[in-house]
Amino acid sequence: MATTRSFNSMLNEYLTDSLLMEELIKRDFFLSKVTQDEKWKGGDVIVPFRGAQASSIKFGGLTASNDIAESEFVRGKIDSYAEVWGSLIFNETDLQQHNGKIPETTFLSILPDEIDNFMDNFKEVVSHQIGSGPHMALVTDATNAATGIMVVDRPDRFIIGQKLQLDDGNSAAIDVYVTAIDLNTSSVTVSASRGGSALDVSAYAVANDAAFYYDGVLASQTFTSIRDALLSAANGGSANLHGQSKLAYPYLQAINVDGSSITAANILEKLFDAYVTVRQRARGKADTIVLSFKHWGSVMKLIQAEKGPYSVVGDMKRSQYGWWETRIATTKTGESLVIVGVQEMPDAEIFILDFSTMTFLSNGGFKKRKSPEGQMFYEIRGTTGYQYIVDTCLFGEMKYTKIGNNGIIHSISY
Repeated sequence: MATTRSFNSMLNEYLTDSLLMEELIKRDFFLSKVTQDEKWKGGDVIVPFRGAQASSIKFGGLTASNDIAESEFVRGKIDSYAEVWGSLIFNETDLQQHNGKIPETTFLSILPDEIDNFMDNFKEVVSHQIGSGPHMALVTDATNAATGIMVVDRPDRFIIGQKLQLDDGNSAAIDVYVTAIDLNTSSVTVSASRGGSALDVSAYAVANDAAFYYDGVLASQTFTSIRDALLSAANGGSANLHGQSKLAYPYLQAINVDGSSITAANILEKLFDAYVTVRQRARGKADTIVLSFKHWGSVMKLIQAEKGPYSVVGDMKRSQYGWWETRIATTKTGESLVIVGVQEMPDAEIFILDFSTMTFLSNGGFKKRKSPEGQMFYEIRGTTGYQYIVDTCLFGEMKYTKIGNNGIIHSISY
C-alpha cells in the first residue's frame, strides 16, 4: 500500500542529486566530454607544468657546464571556483494541498515538467559559460534601443521574465528584464522590472560591444571558458591562464588560426588546413572540431556537393541531447576528423580540441541546498498562500593541462 509523502520526501524521491547530475551532463556537450573531478572542496588547486625543457645539444663537443639549459617548472594555480545557483519555486495551491500533505499523483504531474524545463535552462547557461562565456548574447543592432528593443545574435537564449545585465565598454552595467522576444527578427525588448514598460537602453551601443550577461556574471567569477583559454589576448582571449602569462610559456598557448578568409564555400577545406597547422605546431592529438550549427550546415552541404575530395567515414549521428557528430576524411592528406555541431557554440570561432587536456573541478557536482534540519526546500508564507523554494548549486572551475595541444579558428565572419 502506497503512502502519501510530504513535500520534502517527494524532493528526496524525485529531485535527487543523481537525477540533476545525469540531466545536466547528458544534455551538455562540453561537460560530457571533459574529465570530471568532484572532490575539490575549495582552496588552491596547483597546476604545475614544464615551462621550458632541457635543450642543450651540441654537435662536435660538450656544452660548457655553465651554459647548460635546465628544465623550468612553473606553478600555475586555480585559487577559487565559480558559483552558480538555480532556483525553482512551487505554489502550495498549485500542488493542491490536502490535510497538510501533497498527493503523490498531483506532485508527479507537476514536478517532472518543472525539472525538465529548469534543467534545460540551467544546462544551457552552464554549457555556454564553459564553452564561450561570459556574455550570453551580443547586441548586433541598437537602432530601436530607445524603445527597449535590441537585436541580438542569439535570441534563442532569452526567456520572457528573465533577469539579465546589459553592459558595454562605455556605460555602467544595468539590470534588465526580458518582456518580449521576436525570433524572426532576432530582437528582444527589455524593461527595468519584470513585466514593466520598455526601458530606454540607447546608451548601450554596438560600437562599444554592447552585450547581455547572465545575472551575477559581471560581479563575480564565472567559469574560465574554453574560448577564453584558447584565444590569445591579441585575439580576444585572456592574457593569463591559471595565474601565469600565456606569452611567457608555449605550454599555455593554444594554436590560433585566422579564419577571416573562411566562407560557406571553402569552410571544409579551411578546417583541414587549420587542423594540419595545429598538428604541426602543437604536440597533442586534437582531432575533434567543434563548431556552431551555422557552420555545421555549411559543412554538410559541401559533403553532398563534393563527394570526390571528402568522404564520410563515420555514420552521422544526432545526440538526443542536441548535437550532431560525424567523421570526415579528405583524400588529399588522408586525415580524418570528428566534426561536431553544437548549439551553444559561437559563429565567430571554431574549436579544435583534445578533451584529455580539460577537467571540470567541482565540489560534489550539482547539489540541492539542504537545511541543518534536513529540509530540501525553503517555505515562505505570504497573504496569498505558501510557497516552496528549491535551490540547486554548482561550485566549480575548469582546469586546463597542456592547453597548447589545442587550437582555435578565430575571426570568422561569413
